[in-house]
Amino acid sequence: MTREEIIRPENKVHARPKLLLDKNMHYCPGCSHGVVHKLVAEVIDEMGLEHDAIGIAPVGCAVFAYNYLDIDWIEAAHGRAPALATAASRLNPSKLVFTYQGDGDLAAIGTAETIHACTRGENIVIILINNGIYGMTGGQMSPCTLEGAKTATTPYGRRHDLNGFPLKVANVVSLLDGTCYVTRQAVHTAAAARKAKNAIKKAFTNAMQKKGTSFVEIVATCSSGWKLTPEKSNKWMEENMVPFYPLGDIKDTTKEAK
Repeated sequence: MTREEIIRPENKVHARPKLLLDKNMHYCPGCSHGVVHKLVAEVIDEMGLEHDAIGIAPVGCAVFAYNYLDIDWIEAAHGRAPALATAASRLNPSKLVFTYQGDGDLAAIGTAETIHACTRGENIVIILINNGIYGMTGGQMSPCTLEGAKTATTPYGRRHDLNGFPLKVANVVSLLDGTCYVTRQAVHTAAAARKAKNAIKKAFTNAMQKKGTSFVEIVATCSSGWKLTPEKSNKWMEENMVPFYPLGDIKDTTKEAK
């Protein structure tokens, strides 16, 4: 097959999303952030919302999303993304407003903002990248760190009698009346990434239809924080993270509304 035949539109199986800027990403090898960036960019483009999307970037590795997705961004103080998203959504009710946060940001200093935005049922989407560790700031324990996991602040492993139990944020917010859709996905395989993309699209659709708060958790890897290779990180995630944070929809009131 010639090059001309290969690059015909009907033969194309992959292309860089239009809204994903042509920049080399700084993320560590094996990091899940880049894959989720691609999915978010594809969904916004497919929904025709490139001029109506407002992303809220917090502190941590997730903050650099504004370097890679060609949409409007607002940077929030550590943990405050849901509060800022509330303001952006209420002032611009026709826009798609979403946060993009890590578990150290959302589940620790941002707990209050997350809980109350979900309680109010703000028409926003909260995307949580849960890799069970503080990635950017030195590999400390986060609220989502698994029991027994070694981090910079739990060098002998997390103990529930000393450090408390891991926080299942998605399960908590699913109990709040303001959330219409709560799901937990992953992006470590092609099949998982397709499911995650569908979940993100559903969440964005809910926000545009003013159905309340949608919460999308992505169980992710952190090769540098876990001190593992990308391949071993995926394996460790499958064997340890996924059993504790099982994948799938947790709540979907939109099905009941049909």
